[in-house]
Amino acid sequence: MEYRKLGRSGTAVSALALGTMTFGAETDEAGSHAQLDRFVEAGGTLVDTADVYAGGASEEIIGRWLAQRPAETRERVVLATKGRFPVADEPNGAGLSRRHLRRALDASLRRLGVDCVDLYQVHAFDALTPLEETLGSLDDLVRAGKINYLGLSNFTGWQLQRAVDLAERHHLAPPVTLQPQYSLLVREVEWELVPACVANGIGILPWSPLGGGWLTGKYRRDEAPSGATRLGEDPERGMEAYGPRARDERTWRVVDAVREVAAGRGTSMSQVAIAWLVGRPAVSSVILGARSLDQLTDNLGAVELRLDPSEVERLDQASQIAVGDYPYGPLGIDQRHRNIAGGR
Repeated sequence: MEYRKLGRSGTAVSALALGTMTFGAETDEAGSHAQLDRFVEAGGTLVDTADVYAGGASEEIIGRWLAQRPAETRERVVLATKGRFPVADEPNGAGLSRRHLRRALDASLRRLGVDCVDLYQVHAFDALTPLEETLGSLDDLVRAGKINYLGLSNFTGWQLQRAVDLAERHHLAPPVTLQPQYSLLVREVEWELVPACVANGIGILPWSPLGGGWLTGKYRRDEAPSGATRLGEDPERGMEAYGPRARDERTWRVVDAVREVAAGRGTSMSQVAIAWLVGRPAVSSVILGARSLDQLTDNLGAVELRLDPSEVERLDQASQIAVGDYPYGPLGIDQRHRNIAGGR
């Protein structure tokens, strides 16, 4: 297993993280504990959850697993959770207010059976709460010893940069990570978020690295899906059941490229897609989300896969996103470029 810094912090984490959104929902407790055991055996350290995963059951399952394992195992785990989304059907049951965050974190700590989490992430931006209030609350929680580091999730570029600037201006604990959706199929984060993370030393924790299952190889052109899948396809509806991506030529171009590279390496498509993401700038750890132990075992194999430059270029070209001329197209890029040798 490869280890990297958690953003600009001094804490090391495994390059692959275990996402636990399936725990208590698609994966029962025994299966969840088996995944945690396999992950740690493979050298994994970063375990990511959230208070809303399976209505809190995910955190409870992790808490019971931690309680049943020796101190050496518990000490290896770098524990991350999140708060922001509704956990109660009342006006203050969601958001990033001081009131909600304190209560949400305390509830997460109880379910996890710990006094402190290593990384506490705000699950999304809250337009109703000033960022100053949110960051001040998180700083208080750091000082109280309930969290070690704070992170952001699902923020846009300007929201991330404002959070960084406010933390610096008011001498508050800064965010060290960003958790966005990021894969060969979802590369829009590279326009603003990745450069902002690089500039501020923020580590990226990509979620959905397999594009909702599209990069696993289970979908093929002109073949209706068989059986139940996460996308909820109805085989009787044929290709229409795939949703918008089935009508997107870029999606099939990416899937074909991943399949080609995987065939050349004699490995799975999932491992190729994950390995590509592990190699992207500012990525601290890629979050794996498996429903079964077999899926997790296959995904963990990506840590041993090193794509060569020609393979990366093949995947980059296939997944390139068409953009307008400005601000992300040629005109915008040209306006931001300056030749060091001078000239007009």
